Amino acid sequence: MSGGRPRAFDPETVLDRALEVFWRQGYEGTSLSDLTAAMGINRPSLYAAFGNKEQLFRKVLDRYFTSPGAFAAEALEAPTAQTVIQRLLLGAIELTTGPHTPHGCLSVNSVHACGPDSEPIRQEVIARRMAGEAALRHRFEQAAELPADTDPRVLARLVCTITDGIAVQAASGCTRDQLHQVADMALRTLFQLPS
Repeated sequence: MSGGRPRAFDPETVLDRALEVFWRQGYEGTSLSDLTAAMGINRPSLYAAFGNKEQLFRKVLDRYFTSPGAFAAEALEAPTAQTVIQRLLLGAIELTTGPHTPHGCLSVNSVHACGPDSEPIRQEVIARRMAGEAALRHRFEQAAELPADTDPRVLARLVCTITDGIAVQAASGCTRDQLHQVADMALRTLFQLPS
């Protein structure tokens, strides 16, 4: 006896489509109708493959952080703290101003644009963002080249604040060139580099 009809869609492809919709419209701004239209599947198929909207969004977050947002984890492998920060800033610019992706950041938008009914989603995004900041802090704790008076916790929070600001500015219409100027100034200021 068979287990039912095989899926007529590629789960990875439709998950990417859901990611784009959530990224463009935010969690609360995205309806199930928006999702099924973009994914090219009906509601029963969506529920069977991904669960409800909240469960789908959690899968989208996983996809976001391991695909377009993977640069952040990869940056932690850079040999120096300066290179880590540079890769994070430049990666944030590429992510949030890409020609084939929505401008802004899925996680930044999701933290700020959630009402009381979506508090579990907001808390999930905050937890993931805090884990990223903790990983960055840990990387800075290992950086022997930083001045002795550098607080890795504060430096990690500063870098996250700058990358979040890049995302907000990109969503507000700043160009890639304008954000590169910001990143250059931030790096010169942090590391007293010549202009």
